[in-house]
Amino acid sequence: MLQAADLAIRLHPDDDVVIARVEIPAGTTLPRENVRAEAMIPAGHKLATRAVEPGKPVRRYNQIIGFATQAIRPGDHVHVHNLAMGDFERDYAFCAGVKPVDPIAPQATFQGIVRADGRVATRNYIGILTSVNCSATVARMVADHFRNNLADYPNVDGVVALTHKTGCGMASEGEGMELLRRTLTGYAQHPNFYAAISIGLGCEANQINTWMGSAKLKINEKLQAFTIQEKGGTTKAVKDGIARVKALLPEANKAKREAVPASHLVLGLECGGSDGYSGISANPALGAAADLLVRHGGTPILSETPEIYGAEHLLTRRAVSREVGEKLLARIRWWEDYTARNRMEMNNNPSPGNKAGGLTTILEKSLGAAAKGGTMNLVDVYEFAEKVTAKGFVFMDTPGYDPVSVTGHVAGGANIVCFTTGRGSVFGCKPAPSLKLATNTRLYRHMEEDMDVNCGTIVDGTETVEQVGERIFRLILETASGKRSKSELLGFGEDEFAPWVVGATM
Repeated sequence: MLQAADLAIRLHPDDDVVIARVEIPAGTTLPRENVRAEAMIPAGHKLATRAVEPGKPVRRYNQIIGFATQAIRPGDHVHVHNLAMGDFERDYAFCAGVKPVDPIAPQATFQGIVRADGRVATRNYIGILTSVNCSATVARMVADHFRNNLADYPNVDGVVALTHKTGCGMASEGEGMELLRRTLTGYAQHPNFYAAISIGLGCEANQINTWMGSAKLKINEKLQAFTIQEKGGTTKAVKDGIARVKALLPEANKAKREAVPASHLVLGLECGGSDGYSGISANPALGAAADLLVRHGGTPILSETPEIYGAEHLLTRRAVSREVGEKLLARIRWWEDYTARNRMEMNNNPSPGNKAGGLTTILEKSLGAAAKGGTMNLVDVYEFAEKVTAKGFVFMDTPGYDPVSVTGHVAGGANIVCFTTGRGSVFGCKPAPSLKLATNTRLYRHMEEDMDVNCGTIVDGTETVEQVGERIFRLILETASGKRSKSELLGFGEDEFAPWVVGATM
């Protein structure tokens, strides 16, 4: 456990820097490090404890987070002014860190909703999906009719319109359309939807019949579809949509919760608005919870490929086979090419808020972000929105942009999400509940109506990573059983649906 009296946090004996637990005024001496702060060090930022020559690597977590762009002296503030991105060789050491999984018995349970086909839900919604942005308003009108109007159906969590900005002005075939259709398919089949109704315009590139045919989806009572043009316009389409939902509600309301094993949980792991504490508190604590879920038979999903860049060698060591490790590296190479052809670079990822919070390069951000994945074996790697079928810790290729990343999780089958933040991201992702984990106590107290868990107790020195991880795991079970998350109470979750748009908008 960290000592509450320490002004700075050392993560590894071989690190070149320590992390300021609180703001450290210039001239302050850190007795444990035998170093004097040469400048004011903001909370969450890095202070050098040894000299680093220009061009030499700087280490945090005993890993390279960048290279000195000028001479760094003991006591210096280490940040964007003297630390930058650089290339270096990674030792992928495929499968070297694979270890036996120690199952926990008896397996934890939660109160889930068992669908007729055996799938298990954590919520019970009716979904209104759109094939194209042109049908977004009609979909919202249908859902809005039932907002605050479901008193007679207490077992239905809501009618959700999930709209987006694409579906036309794009190629009818190819990578972009495949991503969109895979995303819509995942949502149409999500266990948290009792039923889904897809609404199109009628003339869009993403034709509903073509989408459903390619995905081998069949129209039935629980998967319905129509277009605005075939119904004769907006008013008639809205009337038809409302009638369809009304017909579904009585059966949807029959859903009951029952005790089911935690192995039915698929947990999306996300971080947004990260800061210098993310890799110290909330992310490793979520990693500890993810480890517990694996030991109880469940499936955590790590993602955000640009945000494991520079830490991928830590994941390939945990891959159960070289094939799995190579699948991860193939996605890394795709991203290198993707950013290059768009005249960008991987280090464009850290946001201004990330940097204000103490993070400097994508290497540093990635090493902290990867901690969400815990320590268990990497059993498979999935493409964006691909259905996750494996049990155990997996990776999904997604952008780092939070709404898009979590949309991929949910399309892949995540029925609950945990989202860590140090700067104060607000987020929800219907139909899956989202728990918000604050990296520091100041943020938790400042934005308590948005934050479900304070992981800042780790930084404060009052709890260990393992203790907070256990708290998170227990809250995951409670939330999966029906307890509302803060984002659900605030009404988040519909506008955050964001399929990944790849390719030109025509």
